[in-house]
Amino acid sequence: MLFLIRILILFVLIVGVTFFGTLLCLAAPRSKNRVHNVARVFTKVAPLFGLSVEGRVNPSSKAVPQAVYVANHQNNFDLFTLSVAVPKGVVTVGKTSLRWIPFFGTLYWASGNILINRDNRQQAIATIDQVVASMNKAGLSIWMFPEGTRSRGRGWLPFKRGAFHAAVRAGVPVIPVVCSSTHQQVKMNRWDNGKVLVETLAPIDTTGMKETDVVSLMERCQTDMHQAQLRLNAELSDSQFVASAK
Repeated sequence: MLFLIRILILFVLIVGVTFFGTLLCLAAPRSKNRVHNVARVFTKVAPLFGLSVEGRVNPSSKAVPQAVYVANHQNNFDLFTLSVAVPKGVVTVGKTSLRWIPFFGTLYWASGNILINRDNRQQAIATIDQVVASMNKAGLSIWMFPEGTRSRGRGWLPFKRGAFHAAVRAGVPVIPVVCSSTHQQVKMNRWDNGKVLVETLAPIDTTGMKETDVVSLMERCQTDMHQAQLRLNAELSDSQFVASAK
């Protein structure tokens, strides 16, 4: 019964947010904060799934005016968890197929996100150049998922280089965003599905880096993110143990 209630409420929310969100985005096409504002709404949906989401930001990242944000991509719940970390002045880079998702696709397009065709390597590379040009011109940050797709419990997928090429070419830092593991955490028929931690790590400076440094930059970021998730998972595990012991 709880499952059906949640699905019904979620459907109504998605339709409402898509309709009104699209109208607001189209009414302010020059706003740099369209994605941030939409993310704030999706953050408030997390409790519907019985999730308590805590966002943390490294102080040094708050002072960065422009960056390439990279986050781990686990499942559909990322929309409601990682959204707590979406800063102002950022747009995401996603695959063109997202535009065809009912309701959400329209909002994704209207909020100014960048769509790329990952099946066409030449076009994807050209799009990275366009992304960098847009960053330089508009002063926007971009948000990408270096794994390229949702891991769905398969562990961390290999990182792709696109985000790191963009950071080096634009001369901006990479800021990793890490969400604790949510694989099989949510049971739709359970009231309380626990806590999720989302942490924005310290920026990784790209000053002086060249194209030949992209792989090492990617590997460093990957290592930092893996270690951060292990730390967040351990913290949640310890807190659950303490709670159960009381």
